[in-house]
Amino acid sequence: MGNCAGRSDFEWVYTDQPHTQRRKEMLAKYPAIKDLMRPDPHIKWTVTGLVLSQLLACWLVQGLAWRWLFFWAYAFGGCVNHSLTLAIHDISHNTAFGTGRPAHNRWFAIFANLPVGVPYAASFKKYHVDHHRYLGGDGLDVDIPTHLEGWFFCTPARKLLWLVLQPFFYSLRPLCVNPKAVTRMEVLNTLVQLVVDAAIFALWGIKPVAYLLASSLLGLGLHPISGHFVAEHYMFLKGHETYSYYGPLNWITFNVGYHMEHHDFPSIPGCNLPLVRKIAPEYYDHLPQHHSWVKVLWDFVFEDSLGPYARVKRVCKLAEDRL
Repeated sequence: MGNCAGRSDFEWVYTDQPHTQRRKEMLAKYPAIKDLMRPDPHIKWTVTGLVLSQLLACWLVQGLAWRWLFFWAYAFGGCVNHSLTLAIHDISHNTAFGTGRPAHNRWFAIFANLPVGVPYAASFKKYHVDHHRYLGGDGLDVDIPTHLEGWFFCTPARKLLWLVLQPFFYSLRPLCVNPKAVTRMEVLNTLVQLVVDAAIFALWGIKPVAYLLASSLLGLGLHPISGHFVAEHYMFLKGHETYSYYGPLNWITFNVGYHMEHHDFPSIPGCNLPLVRKIAPEYYDHLPQHHSWVKVLWDFVFEDSLGPYARVKRVCKLAEDRL
């Protein structure tokens, strides 16, 4: 599988994450940005359409040969399910019904979760808060790969395998890095998901269930949309830990590519993030940015300087208090 090359540790820094100070400066200079912190009026209907499209696909794949089932799971279902996970990401910031109705947002995220096939929404929200609050925080931000991932997945072949297995690492890493008690919403999320999976199986058999699971595993693995996993925070340029992408795939990913803008203002829904850049271009236009998520994946695999270790890490105050 080749010899390891490139980095042997993370990029350790001793400064706070940059987004907190940027947020203060930008709000002082452009108070109109606060007007963008409102619910997305369209996300409810977009998500409902995506969920219904996958239910229709479940009915359509009943008679498909397995090879065609997996083809459509990658080409169509993978795009839809990946888009739904990014809708769940947006909804985790209370962008569907606003901050005044958190329960509505949580239950709607569980609804968006249904075609994914496995319970995801409630656990994601629980850990995603820490990703914003403690960006790069050692033992707190579970978006950061483990030392074992960095040590082992260090050759092109192994990094390619790591990309294929992304759904498993994102699911299991929190249990190893920062385990938390199971919440009531996670139990409810699991029960609802199992009931729906069982209903689909009872109505249409095993192939629709396999289609949904394959859509998630393939769509969140080595897939063009999955380039955002690497593009957002892997250190392509020293000194920069968050990057934006302004290309067309934002149209089907709830503008997750506007990631610098998102970390500056997590409470602004994806539909309004382009307006942040429009209001304050001098804060974004000079920053390094990605132009292709496919190229991001290519560079990640074949550049020695890139790999799971190519992340900025810091020790946050909460982590220090635990010691």
